[in-house]
Amino acid sequence: MATQIFTLVGVLIGALTSYFATTTAERAKFRREMATRWDERKLDTYIEYLSCIKEIQRAAMEAGRVRDQGADASDPLNEMEASENRRSILFETFILLSNEQAATAAHTVNQRTWELLRIARIPSSGIAELRTVPLVEALNLLHEAARSDLTISSSVPVR
Repeated sequence: MATQIFTLVGVLIGALTSYFATTTAERAKFRREMATRWDERKLDTYIEYLSCIKEIQRAAMEAGRVRDQGADASDPLNEMEASENRRSILFETFILLSNEQAATAAHTVNQRTWELLRIARIPSSGIAELRTVPLVEALNLLHEAARSDLTISSSVPVR
């Protein structure tokens, strides 16, 4: 009788150990999957936001170049405004997903972008005035913050 009880206790301990080990492993797997899922979403948001900023910059520079040639800049300005509208919406997702360092860097990029937009909207502004906005430096800081947030090592120097 005592042998059967010891056997039953041993089976019970083995079952509980197996249950707890499996539960712990499944929870860890779930956490990794969720982190990966959010990192993928975060990366997509970062890329889309940064691409939108570059579209704004490219359109603003094109408007300045066209004005310097004495032509109508309405097409690049319309493209710039459409990209700005998209950037504004993307920024909300960016802030929801990013860490504090990336969010702070994105706020700086927004300020530089608004400065670029303000200058580009002035009918007499050309490419020389637009080049005075330090947007590239702000973007470089945002790239660093995003890589840090995504735990991507920076082996290539930023230019």
